[in-house]
Amino acid sequence: MSEDYRIVELSDNECWEILDRERFGRLAVAVHGDPDIFPVNFLVDDGKLLMRTAPGTKLTELVINAAVAVETDGREGDTAWSVVLKGVARMVESFSETYADDAKHLETWLPSDKPIFVEITPRSLSGRRFLRGSAV
Repeated sequence: MSEDYRIVELSDNECWEILDRERFGRLAVAVHGDPDIFPVNFLVDDGKLLMRTAPGTKLTELVINAAVAVETDGREGDTAWSVVLKGVARMVESFSETYADDAKHLETWLPSDKPIFVEITPRSLSGRRFLRGSAV
């Protein structure tokens, strides 16, 4: 028995809408050919992603190799989606210095101090929507 399904490529606008809505994803980095993936909270601001971090492996790897990817996905009923942003990461001085409006409030899942802000400027953006069963 085969189930009906369909894969739909998302437009850049749809990808940005999902990134702005989801706020949680995975950051992929690679240093000397050794990949790492970290869960991150992020927000969208003026065509870029912003996240917070603390000194440690993630920050060290971002400094060594600024080429990164961020992926977020989700599912609701018979519809799922996945968005991947590939770009260049750089540390910024402070959220308030770079981003005038903190209305979106950049949260972290853990109550730890994450004083370092990282901005990711996109080089490419892609996304797909997966429709199954009644969503087709």
